[in-house]
Order: sequence, then structure tokens, then C-alpha cells
Amino acid sequence: MQPNILEQLPEGLLEKPATALYQQLSGPTLIHIPGRNPKPLVVSVLQHGNEDTGWEAMRSLLKHRYAYRDLPRSICLLIGNVSAARLRRRRLDGQPDYNRCWPHYSDTQTSTANDDHTRLFRHYSEYLSGLHPFAALDIHNNTGLNPHYAAINRIDWRMIHLARLFSDKIVYFTMPHGTLSNAMSEHCPSLTLECGQAGNIHGTDHALEYIEQCLHLDAIDDTPLSADQTQLYHMLATVYVSPDLIFSFMPEKSTLSFIAKLDHLNFKEMPAGTLLAHMHGHNARCLLAMDHYGHDITDSCFSFTNGAVRTLRPLMPSMLTPDIQVIRQDCLCYLMERIDPNAPAASIVSNEVLPDSLE
Repeated sequence: MQPNILEQLPEGLLEKPATALYQQLSGPTLIHIPGRNPKPLVVSVLQHGNEDTGWEAMRSLLKHRYAYRDLPRSICLLIGNVSAARLRRRRLDGQPDYNRCWPHYSDTQTSTANDDHTRLFRHYSEYLSGLHPFAALDIHNNTGLNPHYAAINRIDWRMIHLARLFSDKIVYFTMPHGTLSNAMSEHCPSLTLECGQAGNIHGTDHALEYIEQCLHLDAIDDTPLSADQTQLYHMLATVYVSPDLIFSFMPEKSTLSFIAKLDHLNFKEMPAGTLLAHMHGHNARCLLAMDHYGHDITDSCFSFTNGAVRTLRPLMPSMLTPDIQVIRQDCLCYLMERIDPNAPAASIVSNEVLPDSLE
């Protein structure tokens, strides 16, 4: 794959919904749109093809608000998986997840899911770093019922303050590797924005207003805050469904049947003993919880007895979804705990087992 870097918006591009972008763009494309302040705001949309809130927000911003006037600040707009967007898919079969292909600077575990894509996104990362970006926003949707929140990859006060302008809920994560937000955090304050479900006008409006707010910022605050001034959460583990199991959501019955409205548990503390699923003719472990270091901590999280999957201790999930395809391609959910941003960094990232309580 060859980099495609444009110095202006292609004519007619803003008229197209995400499903039609493939007609003008052959693949991931970076468009440099000049503004009064040359230090650009990086905005990434459609890294996952079925998550179009970011594109809809940018269409509205550029087509209506700034059609006939200069942007306050330059924008580098990255449009991602247009071939998957054509079919409203997260990614196509045989494609890597674009948000797992970016350079990972903290160690050597850069994604190698697809060498062509890895080289492509490394090229884009190096190009953007040369522009000395002001900040980077990677805009996403999720399929489950989640509040809007921002995610960061470093405990950095500029990132926390920038995130608080979007939501009072902030998630710190270091896994998975190969995300755009982590790659760009090497060069500037960088956020992942989770804007609820695709197609929800509230998500589009929220993203639009936030992008415009960032365009008008002259600087980003770096004043330390106390723990009670932030709702900062740490990603403890990623939860997967065993790949060989047939699963569904109640009232359907299969080997593993999750409870109805499972995604209503997102960002809510689940007490020990919370029922998550029923097992039919299967009593082995059917979920796998992996911590940041690849350690299996399933037995600290869940019990699999008497035909039921239950929590063993208080847990707070995010990204729970009833979308079976997304669960297969990515994961069931993430597990979190609230953390103090003033705590030593080592104490935040070294949790290998879940704490006794979540507050």
C-alpha cells in the first residue's frame, strides 16, 4: 500500500457519506487542510469502517462551518478504512485492524499483522511528527451502550486536561499495541474519543463541538489535579470469548448464552457474584481475561460453576457489546479500576491481579 497525502480536500468528498468514500479514495488517506495556525490538529476517522461519527462531524465542520472562512488551525485529516466503510463493516475479512498497525514506541511490540499496513501507518506517523502537531484525536464509536469518554495512553496532565474537555470519564490504557493514539502520544497530546453508537446524532454533535473547541485552543493546560477532580480509570484486562464456543444473547440458547442487555453494565461496578451468562452442556472456562503483560488472570475474575458465569469480585467493564461479530474480531470487553493520576507511574501500570474492591 502506498501513502496517499493530499494538500487539499478532493472536490465533492464532503458530499459523500462514509459508505461512498471508496469512490474517490483508494485506501487510507491523509489530507492536510491549512488554517491560520499552521501547527495542525490531527483528526482520525474511520479507522474502523462502521464507526462513522468522526467523518460525519468533519463533514459538518468543513462543509458548513468553514466552507467560506479559514480554519483557526490547520487540520490533518486521516480517513481510514474506506473499503470496510463501504459495507459498514469494522474491517473486511483478511484485513488487519487498522488501529493495531501503528508504531508502538514504548517497546518493540509494534503490530506486524500486515507488513504493508504497518509500513503505511509508520510512514503517516513519521510525516505527522514532522509537522509538530498541536494534538491528535482518534474518533471512534462502539456497538454497546457506553457513555461518551476519552482514552489516553500516558499519565500526562496535558492529556488529562484535554480529555476532560470532552468527558469527565477518562480511561488510561496501554494495551492493545499498535493504536494511533499511542503512536501520536510520542509527538503531542493524543486522545481516543469514544462517541457512543454510530448513527446517534448526539455523538456527532458532541464530536463536532469538541473538534471546534480544540481548533480554538492556544495552549493545553498542564496544571496537576487531585484524584477527586478526575474520573480516571485504568484498563486492567481484556476479556475474550473462547474461540471454539458458539455463543449468543438470551433468550437464545447456545453453548454460552449471555444475559440480555449485557452492555447496560458498562461503566457500572458489578459486585461479586454478578451473573453474566449461562453455560449449556459446558462447564469449562469459556472466557479468558488477559492483563497488560499477557498473563491469564481469568481465575481472579470469573467463576464457571453450576452452569453459570459469574464475577468473583467487583469489576467495572467497558465496551461490552451484543454484536457477535465485533466480539469475535476484537473482544468481549475491558475491565477497569479507578486510579489516582498522582500515584507513581509504576504502581499504576504494574497491577497483574485485580484489586479487592473498585471505588
